[in-house]
Amino acid sequence: MNTSTIPARALSCSPRANGNSDKLAALFARGFAEAGGNIEVTLMRQYEVRPCVSCYRCQHDPNGWCFLEGTDRSAPLFSMLHEAPALFFAAPVFFYHLPAMFKAFIDRGQSYWLRREAGDVRLLSLPRRTAWVALVAGRKKGEHIFDGSLLTLRYFLAAFNITLAEPLLLAGYDGPDDIANDPTTCARVLEYGGNAARAMFDGQAMAVNQ
Repeated sequence: MNTSTIPARALSCSPRANGNSDKLAALFARGFAEAGGNIEVTLMRQYEVRPCVSCYRCQHDPNGWCFLEGTDRSAPLFSMLHEAPALFFAAPVFFYHLPAMFKAFIDRGQSYWLRREAGDVRLLSLPRRTAWVALVAGRKKGEHIFDGSLLTLRYFLAAFNITLAEPLLLAGYDGPDDIANDPTTCARVLEYGGNAARAMFDGQAMAVNQ
């Protein structure tokens, strides 16, 4: 069982309240907790994140900091990426990609990429961790619906030594209650959360024994 006081994080990254992404985050957290994990749910829409303006001031700042960081609530979200022992992201797919609010947060990761490339000790020394992800699309079919979102997430999270687990990709869920009304999918997400907790415990045990 995880004895860490720092919880894993399940982030719902949809602008819509009480929709499919919120349900996915709640189900994942329930499965994770039932397997013995310590986890908290975070609603990204409650955190104002100003978009990157591509000014590259962070490249010239002695500490590599983004000048926008003190003007919004992005810092607590980035702290989660630094500290959480495991993460889960639930997000809808809009026009073959992540919603604008989530993408704005990802774009603000530019300063972290630059810091890592410059040899930032804190970023380079972060432990290897895993992020689990569930993406939900209203379309029932279509080529490459999830590809762009997954590619963006993979490279964004790599700056924090976080690797994507095999994702849970759900197509054909558009109404806000579609996930909640599908018991088979709900069971899959609960199992996904439980598997994530067990994988985290296995990784922690391996690290202790090395």
